[in-house]
Amino acid sequence: MACLCPCAGLHADDGHKPAITFDEFFDSVSIDDARIRADGRAVVIETERASWDQNRYLHDLWMWKDEGAGKAVQITRSGYDHSPRWSPDGEWIAFLSERTADGAPEGKEHETSQVWVMAASGGEAFAVTRGAGSVHAFAWAADSKAIYFATRIPWNKKQEEDYRKQWNDVVRFRESERGDAVFAAALGAAAGKAAEPKEIARSDYRVAEMTASPDGKKVAFATEAPSERVESTEPFGIYLADPAGGGARLLSHTQAIYENLQWSTDGHSILFQVVSGSVEGRYRDVQARLYSVEADGPGRGAIHRWAQGYAGSIAGYSAGQGGVAVLGISGTETQPYETGAWTGALRKLPALAGAYVRVSAASGSPRMAFVYSSLQRPVEVYLAEDATGVAAARPITSFNAVFKERELPRGRVFRWRADDGAAVEGMLIYPPGQFGAKGLRTLTLIHGGPADADQDRWGADWYDWAILAASRGWLVFRPNYRGSVGYGDEFAMQTVPHIVSRPGRDILEGVDALVKDGAADPAKLTVGGYSEGGYLTNWLITQTTRFRAAVTGAGAVEHVLNWGNDDETFDDAFYMGGNPWEAERNYNEEAAIWQIAKVRTPTHMVVGGADVRVHFGESYLLERALRAVGVPCSLLVFPGEGHSLRNNPWHGKIKVREELKWLEKYGSQ
Repeated sequence: MACLCPCAGLHADDGHKPAITFDEFFDSVSIDDARIRADGRAVVIETERASWDQNRYLHDLWMWKDEGAGKAVQITRSGYDHSPRWSPDGEWIAFLSERTADGAPEGKEHETSQVWVMAASGGEAFAVTRGAGSVHAFAWAADSKAIYFATRIPWNKKQEEDYRKQWNDVVRFRESERGDAVFAAALGAAAGKAAEPKEIARSDYRVAEMTASPDGKKVAFATEAPSERVESTEPFGIYLADPAGGGARLLSHTQAIYENLQWSTDGHSILFQVVSGSVEGRYRDVQARLYSVEADGPGRGAIHRWAQGYAGSIAGYSAGQGGVAVLGISGTETQPYETGAWTGALRKLPALAGAYVRVSAASGSPRMAFVYSSLQRPVEVYLAEDATGVAAARPITSFNAVFKERELPRGRVFRWRADDGAAVEGMLIYPPGQFGAKGLRTLTLIHGGPADADQDRWGADWYDWAILAASRGWLVFRPNYRGSVGYGDEFAMQTVPHIVSRPGRDILEGVDALVKDGAADPAKLTVGGYSEGGYLTNWLITQTTRFRAAVTGAGAVEHVLNWGNDDETFDDAFYMGGNPWEAERNYNEEAAIWQIAKVRTPTHMVVGGADVRVHFGESYLLERALRAVGVPCSLLVFPGEGHSLRNNPWHGKIKVREELKWLEKYGSQ
């Protein structure tokens, strides 16, 4: 593989381990999912890694079995396989894939996701669904003999032809939207076959998730807008359908977005998370919460909030044999907990310091699988024998073993007081071998969200590159400013309607404290971030000239254009205190564009050319403004990329390469 970085790595000559190289960092493996089988004796794992010669990310599935050598083995190799689900009997694995069913040569467009199934014992996968439309969600039937799936309401050949004849290639922005149909596809008695799908329900909306009840009598699904834009909460709800057909009935509709649906083990209720919105009343973005809704009986539709006494943010959960395993964000760590009922408190499980980002509990075994990491432990999948054994869990993968042979940065929590007396903290990540050193050149790297938090966790990609920056000699300061999660709902909501000014003050006061502490060299301060981190970087360079260099990505400099083009318009209005005509003062006071004349910081910008989460036009506006006032600047536009830069791995690699070069050029003088 070609190396893009002129500095391959920093190597010690005193017997210590070498530092991470630029190429090693971007060859790291992400673990996107890990699902334990009901009996706890196997785990299916989804990985993502870069293919530099194919200009794409590869998504493949692996399986660990509690037999033989006990090593995870790759079971798919198309590079298009994701979202694995065990059949209830543990005999099959279903997954979504954009692979071509006809063995088409590489280079053919892979545009639609279909459901594929393979035997857990091995063999070739076979397609359960086929068609022009992508499958949006799927679930196994309770008896493992059928799969339910949702796709856009199909048109017949005449409907397709009539539309093309009337509209040619014209996009009807709203009028062409339509909802989903839910189907059941029975698996044939012979392996490798599926019956013709039967429609069981329709929805005016897009089906985002689905799950089948343990008794086989219901299929639950959560909906969203057909366009996937969040312009109101009206499209979001939970519905119940009869597997035999007859349509769907609304079970729950509030001003919340329903995510991560799972049936309770007793089949009486459906658990779900709310990351955006409110179940209790009007829409507001508090920290993520866990709820359940009763699916039958006299309490049908009643919603219960779990872990009400927990002050942090619920990052994930899984219902298993011993109860519900819950991941909670508190400060700079994400830790595992357990509870038995919505009325019960969370019980902290003995665990390692760091971040447990995924959990899967077995329904027929006390075992649990976790995805875990820390700054000193690269991300891998771990297996715990039971809830009491999380701290002693054994790794069952070694995807990122190379980093164990490298000298890794160490970190610590850094705390300070804001101007209003609030306690704020973040992570300090030191260059390898310099833990606790003073007078270091410093990069303030700001997380996005704002509903996120920087933690003691492993990050190795274009978005989270603090470990790489530290390995290049930078002290990396990662502030958990107002709006971050893990510090209580009040802390998370104090950015409303001061979306950049309040967190901006938190960050600047953190930099002041860091300089006073002696850790940071005041003459070598730099700043950067992506998404909300880009918003804040753009704001901060209008408030101070102390930063010698800035690297910003996908950040807005005003809020009206972004409100109108963002796919989360409703959320934007919440943070700004209303729509533009209702909160004009907030939109203007929180806009960096009106203060660009004060900027002196050389600024490097990046944006996806098709980004609508933070409209790409914002980056062009910033670049034009900086040039107009004579500030050194550069803008990279990645064609075809949205907000997440997930299409071509070279884009993210080039992004960080150029950001590091910019920091060296302007930040170390």
